[in-house]
Amino acid sequence: MSRRAGSAGSNSTLAFVESPVQLLNVLEWAHAHAPGAGLTLVVLSPTDPMTRGQLRRMAELARDEGHAVRWEEARGGPAAPFQTIGGLAGTLRRADRVVLGDPFSRYVQLLLTITRASELVVVDDGTATMEFVAQLARGERLVRWHRKGGRPGPRDLIFAPVSAAARKRLTPSERRRVQIFSSMPMEETPAGVTVSANTFAWTRARFGPPRITKGADMVGTSLVETGVVDGERYLEAVRTLAKAHGTTRYFAHRRESTEKLHRLAVETGLEIVRPDLPLELIARRGPIGRTILSFPSTVVHTLPLALVGTDVRVSVCDIDPSWLTENASPRAQGFLSGVTGTARDVHRLSSVVAAV
Repeated sequence: MSRRAGSAGSNSTLAFVESPVQLLNVLEWAHAHAPGAGLTLVVLSPTDPMTRGQLRRMAELARDEGHAVRWEEARGGPAAPFQTIGGLAGTLRRADRVVLGDPFSRYVQLLLTITRASELVVVDDGTATMEFVAQLARGERLVRWHRKGGRPGPRDLIFAPVSAAARKRLTPSERRRVQIFSSMPMEETPAGVTVSANTFAWTRARFGPPRITKGADMVGTSLVETGVVDGERYLEAVRTLAKAHGTTRYFAHRRESTEKLHRLAVETGLEIVRPDLPLELIARRGPIGRTILSFPSTVVHTLPLALVGTDVRVSVCDIDPSWLTENASPRAQGFLSGVTGTARDVHRLSSVVAAV
């Protein structure tokens, strides 16, 4: 039975999310650290239709759990950011605790300059969380891993003071506690930061156990769309892996382009599935293949947790250096290898050739 949603005005915990995975992990954090308490979830809605659709579904689940949801068309035109930030300023100043899903987001960084909260919580955002923790520990500017190594653009330079102020807010002090809630491994922990584990307990309690099929499923990645991996190389890798493992379904990442997915369907014969929820929930609901194939991504860490106690095996294929584009960040290969190498309870395929 659903808990009754509390009033947005009376809540002292405010959460900001921009993706379905961030919203899922806010629900996981609330289940682990604030059971029975209603949060105010602010969705800073993106423009991408797939992401918006998944966010709508996740917002329904959040309401079912007793949380208030405030949907903001944060990117609905030139005036939208000013209207969104202006409309949230009073609520943000009154919040005792702020939960956020993406510390690299310029939107979130702007909002952090307003808050007076005595506690900040960064919830799991996958591989970005690993990079955020490392940068915070080393006192570096906050830059997404696939952009690191490049020269700052004009917008980066203009926004630099806000980013620096946000990083300062995310550094623990006598007046402010900082917590990180994550399923990702942390090589460096910033001084004074409390780290707690995301075990996907809410997901396992809410869904499943899944029906497991005999075949194999593949998880897509947006590394082509972010300019890290060459599109032709990726297509060939998917084709080779699918043939070697008898894969029939390809779960698309929400940021994969329609054109790329169409080519994959035509040239590999795979059934392209565009999930309406984060993959952790899709897999837990089932049906799901006995083997799940993935390239380096967050799911090689999260799926084993969501599927603990089942017979599903997650296999991950490394990104060969020859697949990288000439525009890829200098540290892309090392970062992606680290994502794979630190994953627990997965079967590692050293390359597509080895997989065959």
